[in-house]
Amino acid sequence: MGSATLLLVLPFLSLLSTVPEAQAAFTCNSATTCNALIDYVSPNTTTLSAIQTLFDVRNLRTLLGANSLPTSTSPNQSVAAKDKIVIPFRCRCSNGTGISNRWPVYTVQKGDGLYHIAAEVFVGLVTYQEIQAANNISNQDLIEVGQELRIPLPCSCDNVNGSTVVHYGHVVEAGSSVELIAGEYGTTEETLLRLNGIADPKTLQAQAGAVLDVPLKDLGKYWPEGTCMSAAANNNSLDYPLLVSNGTYVYTANSCVMCKCDSANNWTLQCEPSQLQLPNKTCPSMHCEGSSLNIGNITSAGCNQTTCAYAGYTSQTILTSLVVDNTCSDECERF
Repeated sequence: MGSATLLLVLPFLSLLSTVPEAQAAFTCNSATTCNALIDYVSPNTTTLSAIQTLFDVRNLRTLLGANSLPTSTSPNQSVAAKDKIVIPFRCRCSNGTGISNRWPVYTVQKGDGLYHIAAEVFVGLVTYQEIQAANNISNQDLIEVGQELRIPLPCSCDNVNGSTVVHYGHVVEAGSSVELIAGEYGTTEETLLRLNGIADPKTLQAQAGAVLDVPLKDLGKYWPEGTCMSAAANNNSLDYPLLVSNGTYVYTANSCVMCKCDSANNWTLQCEPSQLQLPNKTCPSMHCEGSSLNIGNITSAGCNQTTCAYAGYTSQTILTSLVVDNTCSDECERF
C-alpha cells in the first residue's frame, strides 16, 4: 500500500446544520492512493448497516473502529437523523484533485435524479456535476434505474507542510470557525485557509455544512484528535505508515492484528493479535525473534520495558520488532 493509514474516532455528534454544501475539490497531486475520511450527516434515521452499504465500506468493523464503537456493536444499531459518523475510504488523485477510488458506487433507484443523489442521498458531499463528470454522463436528465454510478467523494493524498497526513473531509458545524477547527484537530489556521482556498476566515461562519479539508497528523502534542504511529514501523510494510487516531482502533495485516491509539501511551500504537475468527485463513507468526514474546507482550527488568511491537506486514509475513523503553528517563533504545 505504501501510503498513510489512519482510522479516526469521531463520536456521534448531533449537528445543527442542514445539507452540507460541497466545497471546491481537494487539491491532490500525489502519485499514490491513500486512506481518507469524510463526515456523513444522516438525513434520516437509519442504521449502521445501511450506511456501510451506502458507502461500500467492506467490513463493518472498519466503520466501528473509525467511530470508536465496540466491536460487539450490532449492524442494526440505529443512527438518528442529523447524527454524524466518519466514513473511511480509499482516495486517488486525478487531474490535480482527489476523488474516492472506485467506491462508493450507487445504484440508481426509481425516481432518482443526479441532483437528488448528490444533495439528498449523499447530503451534498458531492455535487451532481461531479457525479456527472465522474461517470461520463452527457445529459444529466438521462440516467436509468439500475445504472451504477461512481460517487467521487472529495479527498487528498498530498503531504502537508512536508509531513504525511490523512485528509479528513470535515463538515463544518453552525457557529464554528477556522480557529476552533484548527485548535480541535491540531493544525494551524494558516494551513486550513491555504488548503481550502479561503481568503477570509470570517466567511467560514456563513458556510455551515461546507466540507473542509482538515489534515490529521501527530504533531507531538496532546490534542484531542491526534494520531499514533508505530514505534517500530518498517517502511517496506504494506500498511506503512500506519496512523491511527486517538481513542480509536483499526484492523490490519489482513485483519490478523488490531492496533489502537491512546494518547496516554505517548502516541505509540498498541497492537495485539485481533482474535477474530477469520474463515479459511491462518494468521502468520507474531513472534519477536530472540525473545519469548509475541506482539503486544511486555516484560520489565529494572528501568527497561521491552515490548514486542508490530512493525508491519508483507504478503506472507507479519513483521515484529523488540522495542526497549527506559522507563527511568525519556531515552529509548530499539533493537
